[in-house]
Amino acid sequence: MADHPEEPTAGTAATSATGDAPGPSVRAGVRLGIDVGEARVGLAASDPDALIATPVMTLRRDPNRSSDLTMLITIIRDRQARAVYVGLPLSLSGRETPSTQKARDYAGQLAGMIKTAELQTEVYLIDERLSTVSAASKMRASGVASKDQRTRIDQAAAVEILTHALDLRQSWGREPGAPVPAA
Repeated sequence: MADHPEEPTAGTAATSATGDAPGPSVRAGVRLGIDVGEARVGLAASDPDALIATPVMTLRRDPNRSSDLTMLITIIRDRQARAVYVGLPLSLSGRETPSTQKARDYAGQLAGMIKTAELQTEVYLIDERLSTVSAASKMRASGVASKDQRTRIDQAAAVEILTHALDLRQSWGREPGAPVPAA
């Protein structure tokens, strides 16, 4: 995998040389952000114009029955999401961490379930360095006590992941991150 899979390649632009509107890869529609943890999965969603990220819910991880993934499929279908960004936990230096493969596996399972459900939603892995740290900092700044953060930190981290992806998408004119093939 490249050191920076989210960076645009030469020639990537929001509009064509003739000034035409962006192509179908940047079409409007809801995007979801997912923060995968050992025990919980945080979820955030954008508005239909893919401009603003808001927290949705925290799901309990269920590796045995996959009820968390099943719930995500329901949400993707109900919201008609066009893309899902799964946070990829890398170290500050950009190297893989013990959690990196778990996030890749989760994203692959989700992509497989999306394919099985015949949904037209793409899954991308997006760098999430410091998303939880940033979310916790913002929660403290807004007056949320540390003891009360646990119930909302996963959603806040998902908002950070989605906001980062939406900003990159707006800047580059295409979906950021590394596409995840169905497992």
